[in-house]
This record gives sequence, structure tokens and C-alpha cells, in this order.
Amino acid sequence: MINPNDIRSNLRFTNLKFTQYALEIYQFQKAHNRVYAKWMDLLGRSDESPKNIEDIPFLPISLFKNHRISCFEQEELVFSSSSTSGIGQSFHPIYREQDYIDTCIEGFRRKFKGQHFDYLAALLPSYLDRSGSGLLHMVNHFMHHEIGSGAFYNRDFLKLVEDLERLSQLGKRVLLFGVTFGLLELTKFPNNIRWEQIDIIETGGMKGHGKEQVRSELYEHLRAAFKGVRLHSEYGMTELSSQAYSSENHGFECPPWMQVLIQDPSDPQGFLPAGKTGRICVIDLMNYHSCAFIATDDLGRIDTLGNFEVLGRLDYADIRGCNQLL
Repeated sequence: MINPNDIRSNLRFTNLKFTQYALEIYQFQKAHNRVYAKWMDLLGRSDESPKNIEDIPFLPISLFKNHRISCFEQEELVFSSSSTSGIGQSFHPIYREQDYIDTCIEGFRRKFKGQHFDYLAALLPSYLDRSGSGLLHMVNHFMHHEIGSGAFYNRDFLKLVEDLERLSQLGKRVLLFGVTFGLLELTKFPNNIRWEQIDIIETGGMKGHGKEQVRSELYEHLRAAFKGVRLHSEYGMTELSSQAYSSENHGFECPPWMQVLIQDPSDPQGFLPAGKTGRICVIDLMNYHSCAFIATDDLGRIDTLGNFEVLGRLDYADIRGCNQLL
């Protein structure tokens, strides 16, 4: 049976280790996560012993909205979603806070290996309006412990422009973490910012502040407004402990302890090859404490290297098998 200490102490998995740990975590969660065990019953797969990761059933992400998804009776944190879709909040109990922080830091360092930032500017207004955000928790730690300097700007765009102008003119390297609608709003403000000194990580989502944009269109808009800026994106969610990052509109690259499969929307037990579009399913080994196998509501595809792109949200009319079970 899986030992949580083994997972926490080994963030750099080889492919062989990944499969080994995934299968062990599956057995652990089937035994200790009552919701996941019930899902196995509904699928008629309670007695199965998978031999590879494609045989592991994925839990629909919607169950985080009305069930406690955890293998433990207590937790140090509970993250909650923003519920901008109007269909309820998701809650994710985090067994150990330091596990979450360590995972975020390792992913961030892998993404920006060898790069140094002098300041982190956080433009996350919708997140600052509520409590329980995992993204805020992560960015706050990056700001104060990884980079050592920075500020949250909420909706104070003029102050953000002023600080970015001053820092960039001094030659300082700045990382701007921004929610999509905040970055689009920032493009409306005249500025003398040296954007070649700035890296932007957009976190995705309009959060109810307008029509969602395809990432390629968003990048085109931001490049036109912020000449010389370096653009990155982060893929994460309340129900995950890990994040994937992309740069310049390329596919999202998972850290070694995270993997994406593409599920056939009409068959919850079937997966699609590279290049085919379907439901994004995530294996996040750092979700050892809750559920490591999550069928998201995102539509996407993977390439031959295992990197993935997000193409939109699922049309639930097409998820026949899952709808019947739920």
C-alpha cells in the first residue's frame, strides 16, 4: 500500500515510477476514498486490478461540488472554486499545506529553471474578492518566498502601470501573474512600460467578465498591446495540487508527477490517441490525499510528446456514459 511519505519525498518521477505510483495510489484511494470507491461500484469495476494507467477509472470533477473527496478525516486546508459558472463551488481538502507548497514550487522552478525575477506583480482581482483560492495561496508564497518582492493589485490598474513603468525602466525583471480579464483590461491603459523586461503568466478564464477567448486570440491581443512581452499560461484548478505551464501558445507541459489522457466523450472507459479531441483527464500524483484521477470538464488534445492544449469546455450532451451513471 502507498506510503504518503514516498510521494512527498519524490517529486521527480521517471516514467516507470509514475506508472508504479499511479497504480499504488489507485489501490490506496479505492480503499480509503469512499466517493471514489462508490464510483468504482457504479462503473462495475470495484474488483479490477489495473495493470496500466489507461485502465484506471477517472472521477468526474463535478463530484467535488457536492461530496467530500478525501482519503483522510482531517486536513490542514480546504481550497474552493470561484463558482463563476453559477453551478456551485468545488471544495478540495488539502491534507498537508506543505505538500501543496512544495509541489507548486517544484513546478515553478522547473518552468523557469535558471531564470531570476526581481518582482512579482499579481493581477488577480476576482480571486482577491473571496477566500479559499489555491491560486492565491500559491502566488502569495511565490511572491514572499521564491521571488522575495511583489504586490497584489486587485483592480488598481493605475498603480500597477506606475510600478511596472518604474521597475522596467530600472532594468528589473518582473513576473506578472494575471487573470485573463484583468490582463485585457490592462491593455486599455496607456503606458511607458518596457515590456521586454516583463514575463506574463495568464491563468485563464474571464470569470464572468465577458466572452471566453481562444488562447491564440488572447495572445495576439496581448502581443499587440505589450510589445516585446514574454507570454506564458498556467493550467491549474481547485481540484488539482499541480500545475502545467506553456509558453508562447505552445502546448501545456506537465511536470513528471502529472499526466494528461484524452477520454472519448461518449465512452468514459475509452481514450484517444495524440491529435484527437476529447475530454481532458488528469493524473496528478500529488493528489494522493484526495483523488489523483480526475475527468475534467475541459475539451482538449495531446501531441506526440504528451503536451496538451485546451480547446474549450465540454458539451454535456455528448457525455452519454457519464451522464447515465451520475
